[in-house]
Parts: sequence; structure tokens; C-alpha cells
Amino acid sequence: MEKIKKKYIVDEDNNKIAVQIDITTYEKIEEVLENYALVQLIKEDNSETLEIKEAKEYYKKLPKEK
Repeated sequence: MEKIKKKYIVDEDNNKIAVQIDITTYEKIEEVLENYALVQLIKEDNSETLEIKEAKEYYKKLPKEK
């Protein structure tokens, strides 16, 4: 597993309040989370088995949280 290079953003009392990461790392994390969510969705819905292409299309049609 790669080590994530991060920069901490601190307040005036030197308390960590946020983390900054590069966009490539963020996109990798986002992809991993989306793939995980897709697998969980497929496991929940036992009504039919979908091919990976069909599953991805189905996932794209689901409402996204903001």
C-alpha cells in the first residue's frame, strides 16, 4: 500500500482541522470507494446477477449524495 503524502491545515491554536492531498491520490481514493460501494450494492440485490458492464451502468443511474 502506498503511503499517502498529506499536508495538515491547522488553526491558530495549532489544532489539525483539515488535510490536503494531491489530486491523483484523491482520485484513487474516490475510485476505490466507488468500487466498494458497487460491490456492496451488488451483494444487497440478490434478485439477478449482472455482468460488470451492466452493473456499472446500473450504478451510474443511481442517485448520488451531495
